[in-house]
Amino acid sequence: MTMEFTPSAHADTFPRDHLPPAGQWPGLLLGDLALPPRLNCAAELLDRTVERFGPDRPAFLEGDGTVWSYGELRERVDRIAHTLTTRLGVVPGNRVLLRGPTSPWLAACWLAVLKAGAVAVTVLAQQRPHELREICSIARVGHALCDVRSLDGLAEAGVPGLRITPYGGGSPDDLLRLAGRAGPEPYRAVDTAADDVALIAFTSGTTGRPKGCMHFHRDVLAVADTFSARVLRPRPDDVFAGSPPLGFTFGLGGLVVFPLRAGACALLLEQAGPRQLPPAIARHRVTVLFTAPTAYRAMLAEPEHDLSCLSSLRRCVSAGENLPASTWQAWYQATGLRIINGIGATELLHIFISAADEAIRPGTTGLPVPGWEARVVDGRGRQVPDGEPGLLAVRGPVGCRYLADERQRDYVRNGWNLTGDTYVREPDGYFRYVARADDMIISAGYNIAGPEVEDALLRHPDVVEAAVVGRPDEARGQVVVAYVVVKDTTPRGAEGARALREFMKAELAPYKCPRAFVFLDALPRTATGKLRRFVLREPGAPE
Repeated sequence: MTMEFTPSAHADTFPRDHLPPAGQWPGLLLGDLALPPRLNCAAELLDRTVERFGPDRPAFLEGDGTVWSYGELRERVDRIAHTLTTRLGVVPGNRVLLRGPTSPWLAACWLAVLKAGAVAVTVLAQQRPHELREICSIARVGHALCDVRSLDGLAEAGVPGLRITPYGGGSPDDLLRLAGRAGPEPYRAVDTAADDVALIAFTSGTTGRPKGCMHFHRDVLAVADTFSARVLRPRPDDVFAGSPPLGFTFGLGGLVVFPLRAGACALLLEQAGPRQLPPAIARHRVTVLFTAPTAYRAMLAEPEHDLSCLSSLRRCVSAGENLPASTWQAWYQATGLRIINGIGATELLHIFISAADEAIRPGTTGLPVPGWEARVVDGRGRQVPDGEPGLLAVRGPVGCRYLADERQRDYVRNGWNLTGDTYVREPDGYFRYVARADDMIISAGYNIAGPEVEDALLRHPDVVEAAVVGRPDEARGQVVVAYVVVKDTTPRGAEGARALREFMKAELAPYKCPRAFVFLDALPRTATGKLRRFVLREPGAPE
């Protein structure tokens, strides 16, 4: 397999030099996207949108109601881009770290970095110094734009040679002060190739060394022109909001890329938990919501929330972890809204299996997004019959390209991306999630999917959250252990375990029922609400 690239605009060639070798690339399906060989995705998202809709439409909203029009956003992005290239010495291809709470300024910095032809490396404000140091080392980051409130951890990281420019403060070297002196002249976007690297998105690294996923300028538009355009179907008058931070591609797509591509508006909230979202949705008349199943359950369980305040919503999207059918049904009964379930991956940038409106089938993820293909395979890559579990394999206009990482060989096999999920393809073509491949529990010869047991537990009216893992057992190999969070008034200990055991006997086959119940005040989760099951499998986990 040979790779033919468009001539790069990058003076710093590190990103292209460290793409995986040709034989390890995924097959790509560019189909009818018709993206030109040269494009700058920031210019497409901002400049072209202004040309289509004019400068006066609202682009971003802040929590206090402050409105950024498309014209104001473009002027601020252009000032920052001028500052990057003329004052800070950023050249095309340089990696620029972006760190701070979700805000219009963070989004403007991301757009400016891409417009200047550099490579955005957006991280979480909560990431610790050792994590930041490792990310900067892997991506060889030389510049950082950092919210003044997030400076401490980045300074403590002690990254050699890193030039840190704060924003949002009053110091003479503050980016916004420098940008204010840059002049109002438009910034002509660097003429990047469609296959120039635009961003490096890092996986969380919770189970090992973080992996940098390199995505091209065309990839950013491809996810907008597939999942967003063909499944979500946004409108220019939509207002987007959600909980995922911009350091995760779920948030970057749902809160920046998709609304800008559609000429819509996004409410960017620094605090967007289950308690903050409902009043913010009501106040700003949000129409499109992106969040995780955990947040939907938490909003349903919050006693002071009157969910009638969500009447402005017309679209709800769930990803990040499996959406149980019980959560889907409870949300639909409470709000009348059909959650659009989806599976995506940092390696593939955003959602690639989903369904909307009448095509939704609770309990399944959905169908391959138009422009994508999916199948279920065994460990040797052979397609398994419908109805049998196997590994999910997908391909489409975006594929996994790890930054100089041997794990590329594991993720991409025979041109397909293997996501690490166990799935079943039903005879009608719908894909049903079974478990993460490493979350399957084998007990006394039976294969037990932890998420199936969790879904059953969540049908109990007193269970707020549940996590199911396998615990080593000499006789059975593993036994099923359930970690549960219950309502305050619900019995715990032996009495609570007996009640849950009796309930589960009526819900599942006996071999699937948990052998032990552990009551917790909260489950271990990542910053985006993903369940950290591996913590519960460790030797020191509560028993």
